[in-house]
Amino acid sequence: MAEDYFDDLNFVKIDYTTQPLDKGTYEGCHFEHCLFTKADLSAIQFTDCRFQDCDISLANLKGTSMRDVQFNNCKMMGLHFEECNNFLFSVGFDNCILNHSSFYNVVMKKTIIKNCSCKEADFSGADLSGAILDKTDLLLTRFDHTNLEKADFRTSFNYSFDPEINKVKKAKFSIDGIAGLLDKYGIEVS
Repeated sequence: MAEDYFDDLNFVKIDYTTQPLDKGTYEGCHFEHCLFTKADLSAIQFTDCRFQDCDISLANLKGTSMRDVQFNNCKMMGLHFEECNNFLFSVGFDNCILNHSSFYNVVMKKTIIKNCSCKEADFSGADLSGAILDKTDLLLTRFDHTNLEKADFRTSFNYSFDPEINKVKKAKFSIDGIAGLLDKYGIEVS
């Protein structure tokens, strides 16, 4: 059976909790104001797609391909990005809620995460080298054996991680954010 192919289409205000998204390949497609909460997106391929004002929380991403996919103003809580197909995985987030999402061991080099709430997320083992985390709330987010080399945290806030167990060479931090790198020592910076 041939796989369905969708090219340069707009999907607006569709509730995929009641009617599933067709399996196949979506290239250059835009999804706007769509509801994907707990939807099955497994094994679907998204290439050069944009999600705008969508709720994708708790969706099934097992084997999902995301290549040059942009998420703008989306609610994306509790997602397991480590279940995605890692071949050419490339995403960007702007003004999204990524709370409680997991990026365990995901390669996300040069990813841009801008104006996001990324509370209690897990980046353990991820490769965020060269990533830009711009104006993003990282409260209680886990970084454990994460590659943060050349990552830019200068405008992010509420992060706390141990630089001794993460790769941080040439990473950029603001003076206000330095305290989050010293939490394990129990010292106060004022």
